[in-house]
Amino acid sequence: MSEPSPNPPSSPVEDADASPAGLGVQIHNVTRTFDGKVTAVDDLSLTIEPGSFVALLGPSGCGKSTLLRMIAGLDKPTSGTIQFTGDLSTREGQSPIAFVFQDAHLLPWRTVSRNIALPLELMKNPERGTVAYMTARVGLADAADRYPAQLSGGMRMRVSLARALVTHPRLLLLDEPFAALDEITRQKLDDLLLDLWRETGITVIFVTHSTSEAAYLAQRAVVFSSRPARIVADMPIDLPAERDRTVRGQAAFAQVTAQLYDALEKGEQHG
Repeated sequence: MSEPSPNPPSSPVEDADASPAGLGVQIHNVTRTFDGKVTAVDDLSLTIEPGSFVALLGPSGCGKSTLLRMIAGLDKPTSGTIQFTGDLSTREGQSPIAFVFQDAHLLPWRTVSRNIALPLELMKNPERGTVAYMTARVGLADAADRYPAQLSGGMRMRVSLARALVTHPRLLLLDEPFAALDEITRQKLDDLLLDLWRETGITVIFVTHSTSEAAYLAQRAVVFSSRPARIVADMPIDLPAERDRTVRGQAAFAQVTAQLYDALEKGEQHG
């Protein structure tokens, strides 16, 4: 099934000044041990600035997803603290934190627009204008009445992004959301995510195994060791703030991806 072109609607439903500022995250000496035996994260400290786009990389099973789940409040540290900086207050229909998983987790009996509306319904917010805007913003206006079985993998992930953003979060957490997609679809969704980040000003924490994806998307990359997760590299991405597909062909881009790959290799050796 072909991917739609994400043509942005002419104007958002919300006022321009209603876009929430990003939350900062302060992780202090966090350890997570399962069943008192397996330590997934060990005494980890990390500060993420409000409004930044940070990529987390590391070997499979190193604890990246565990850390993301603790930031989201889906899991709790065994020790240490995770605190947020910035305004945690919300208006009706808002949620400060949103999570996008690798699997879109759409409800098969609900249409695209009704899947996107689900968080608002759970919050008992009848606002529908935001749903229509987000559906159009991710390029799915023409597919609003389709069901998940009628969508390609990339389209399902667009629904998942829209559903996460419909509540105007201040922090967006993504756990390898594009890993199962083909390269062309993945790059289109990378561009869509960058556009949405620039428009909203929220904080984005993005878990990925791809050094090229991290280099293209992020302002900063944090590389972890093998389990238990410890930071082996914390580096700014020295590329233009405004990026498009031409960046991928530049020597500076190749240099950044090589540095990230070297850091990943170091992480595997220091587990």
